[in-house]
Amino acid sequence: MDGNRPGPGPRNLITDVPGLRVGQAQDHAVRTGVTVILPDAPAVAAADVRGGGPGTRETDALAPENLVDTVDAVVLAGGSVYGLAAADGVTAWLGARGRGHAMAEGIPRSPIVPAAVLFDMANGGDKAWGEDPPHRALGRRAIEAAGLDFALGTAGAGYGALAGGLKGGTGSASVVTHDGYTVGAVVCVNSWGSVIAPGGRTFWAAPFELDGEFGGLGSAGLRAGPDEWGSAKRPVETRNTTIACVATDAILTPAQARRVAVMAQDGFARAIRPVHAPFDGDVVFAISTGLRPLTDPPAYALARLGALAADCLARAVARGIFEAKPWPDAYVPCWRDLQS
Repeated sequence: MDGNRPGPGPRNLITDVPGLRVGQAQDHAVRTGVTVILPDAPAVAAADVRGGGPGTRETDALAPENLVDTVDAVVLAGGSVYGLAAADGVTAWLGARGRGHAMAEGIPRSPIVPAAVLFDMANGGDKAWGEDPPHRALGRRAIEAAGLDFALGTAGAGYGALAGGLKGGTGSASVVTHDGYTVGAVVCVNSWGSVIAPGGRTFWAAPFELDGEFGGLGSAGLRAGPDEWGSAKRPVETRNTTIACVATDAILTPAQARRVAVMAQDGFARAIRPVHAPFDGDVVFAISTGLRPLTDPPAYALARLGALAADCLARAVARGIFEAKPWPDAYVPCWRDLQS
């Protein structure tokens, strides 16, 4: 990064935000997976739900007026309603290690683990799991694997994802400002809408690309006619959802984190067309690791962080599709297959 202007952090991942790790796990046979965002210490968090068909856990607990104002982890998972069990595995792992909201002496701690899921049930994987879906175990495996580096593309909660007519996936990006704030995003893209413009392979997010991070094609191929969404449109019967988490090292209150989550949703609109449809379950979490005070005036600093989070999220969407590859035993169209 040029010290005089904002640019990606050293990994160009959400883990460039100090105090965060990410772990992932996937089940190849089922074609599903889990991504866990793990702060080193309880972190202020918020959520913003825009899709018409969301699947979530603990999002009400994050409201600024409610009792608990920090989380111990955030879970993104495939598996639709079954995937919410991934948070059970993460919760049990954290509780066994003494993490969570404390009550009276002798009462087990209660880890706060919000979660959101995407619909990857129609991707051809083996879903005959009976009474034992794999997602709880995947949640435990994911948190055990948490670290600073993690795979993009066909990995984690994006393992079974499809983005319109293309292979979806997990993406991430970061930015460090000239005055030292770090903002990052991780996203699992399973959108109904298209991530590319009609007639080519130009990402809708192209104007926000940094350092050729998703192909460096530029934005010359962008165009958007009325009711023209690109070749990646697919039938509504498949159901969908894009789920994400943005993070910053700035010190935020729960209400301020909520504002960052709201603003970050615009990153979806910059990278996916259309988005927030009735059959999407789009959700964005926001996390503050609370290491750097907001500069004065705070409202201006907060606006900057929200705008940066939206840009990071748009870039992360494109990176997830750019890095996606087919499953080993099945072909699915990928961005890399498209003709320039």
